[in-house]
Amino acid sequence: MAERMGFFTDTSVCIGCKACEVACKEWNDVPDDGFVFRATSYDNTGGLGADTWRHVAFIEQPRRGPEEPGGREGSKGPPGPEGAEGQGVEGWLMSSDVCKHCTHAACLDVCPTGALFRTEFGTVVVQEDVCNGCGYCVPACPYGVIDRRERDGRAFKCTMCYDRQLGGLEPACAKACPTDSIQFGPLEELRARAQERVERLRGEGRPQARLYGADPDDGVGGDGAFFLLLDEPEVYGLPPDPVVTTRDLPAMWRWAAGAALCLVGATALSFLGRGGNR
Repeated sequence: MAERMGFFTDTSVCIGCKACEVACKEWNDVPDDGFVFRATSYDNTGGLGADTWRHVAFIEQPRRGPEEPGGREGSKGPPGPEGAEGQGVEGWLMSSDVCKHCTHAACLDVCPTGALFRTEFGTVVVQEDVCNGCGYCVPACPYGVIDRRERDGRAFKCTMCYDRQLGGLEPACAKACPTDSIQFGPLEELRARAQERVERLRGEGRPQARLYGADPDDGVGGDGAFFLLLDEPEVYGLPPDPVVTTRDLPAMWRWAAGAALCLVGATALSFLGRGGNR
């Protein structure tokens, strides 16, 4: 097993250029998203899916009053429609989202064909020629990342450019990122680097800075792709406390096995009882 590799996405330096999205599509031959114009957002892709493996979100950060978490003294927004203060936009948050490559990946647990597998780099990859389109992996993902293509029903998601890693190259998105917002490397090294970055930002007056997905003791055992956020996870559309959705499967299988044994025993006893009455 090779050293586990991962992504550290530092959203504090993301400029929303979407170079990562383009590089991902070009290298992996990912189809377009339909060119849907969303008049309510600067975001032209909308979210992760079978045809979007990297997604740069444009998030309007709401202005908060000083009494609210993350608020600052004198932080009063422009008057609202009725003259109310505290409304408005603090600024923009940019974040390049991607599959988290969970340590405990529920998609692996539910795949009946072995189409999903764990690579020697610790990443989770879908083998498109093995996937039968059952879709079990879609609801199993706690982040809502994996999806099926309408054209053939098969599931697709980020592979962390497994083919490039095999050749000793970094993934296309990290290679294309002009600000090093997306960093690729050994996971433990990235976690240490990310913690230093958080402490530096907090020292510079950014108390909201936090890591998301870097804790090996969280509900999914830590993520292979984790993030530095400048606000609550919910602001970025991320679940605050993700858990592996198949965590109860072992207990369920034990219960099912016990029930089956009881049924077999009861059946055997009934036959023995009938034989004794003859």
